[in-house]
Amino acid sequence: MKMKSFGRTAAILSVASLALVGCGESNTPAAEGDSEGEGASSEVAGTLVGGGASSQEAAMTAWTDGFTSVAPDAQVNYASVGSGGGRDGFLGGEYDFAGSDAAMSDEEWESSKEICGPEGAFHVPSYISPVAVAFNVEGIDDTLNLDADTIASIFAGEVTSWDDEAIAEHNPDIELPSTPITVVHRADDSGTTENFVDYLATASDVWDYEVSGEWPGEIAAESAQQTSGVVGLTSDTDGAITYADASQIGDLGTVAVQVGEEYVEYSPEAASQAVASSSPVEGQASNNMAYELDRRTEESGAYPVVLVSYHIFCNEYPDQETADLAVAFGEYVLSEDGQATAEAAAGNAPISEDLRSGAMESLSAITVAE
Repeated sequence: MKMKSFGRTAAILSVASLALVGCGESNTPAAEGDSEGEGASSEVAGTLVGGGASSQEAAMTAWTDGFTSVAPDAQVNYASVGSGGGRDGFLGGEYDFAGSDAAMSDEEWESSKEICGPEGAFHVPSYISPVAVAFNVEGIDDTLNLDADTIASIFAGEVTSWDDEAIAEHNPDIELPSTPITVVHRADDSGTTENFVDYLATASDVWDYEVSGEWPGEIAAESAQQTSGVVGLTSDTDGAITYADASQIGDLGTVAVQVGEEYVEYSPEAASQAVASSSPVEGQASNNMAYELDRRTEESGAYPVVLVSYHIFCNEYPDQETADLAVAFGEYVLSEDGQATAEAAAGNAPISEDLRSGAMESLSAITVAE
């Protein structure tokens, strides 16, 4: 089968039309359906098991419900174990696919060849989401304006009070309290952490720590497991600040990030704009789809603290049923119906139409081992 070449790691945008597949005798799953998510085959059956990013939890509930409505004999089970846990479980054969807010490393991709055949695994984007810098400070009811250096200094523990001059100079019209700052970070290996730290390391001149899904251990801070944990702890702590998928921050206050000469609040549209100005990264499977985000963009209206959440699939599955289910579910997620469902449930930015055909071609490359 002819496959289109894409790139690797950090972030991406795309969509695919829905084409739920029926079980067949061919080694390549056969698809039929339409881009709206209607009229698809109900013949696909069985259980697909996935695990990974907790940031996908709200969207995943909507996707699995929607998928079952068009394929009543199919079921998707998903464990919210964090992006790192999802990739580990996928590579260990525990999951048929992984949800991850960060792409596999080259080493992980090489390992994937053991379970996914010679082309290994590949990434398909499931949605784009801004990562909110969110806080809970009694007395501050407005959005705060901050630049990358100040955000980095806060999370590095160098700015420790909410009335610090570094914060005040960006917010001259807000009366800031002297409340101590409590930084809250993810305790688990997290794609959200990796995207946020990548922003701090790239966009600021003061962050000296390695970009990783694990928070730098040398920074004294509070921590909690998964997205719900950091949001909950921040909500319960006066003076706390955290980072989280914007769809799940609830009533927390948020930061407008300085981009060029303006301050940009998070929104799905602003996140999509930041991704659109980014470039694909070469490497890994020939049908891999990933983009490296331009965290230093100065494009008006772009919000650079953004993640692209991926679904990671094998290029080659051991049996027809799993291959059919993987293609069917992947294409439902990327369909117009799947994207609209996720947007309504979690506030995610729908994937751009421009790359819909590319994502479709990537999924269509899935085959069955001979």
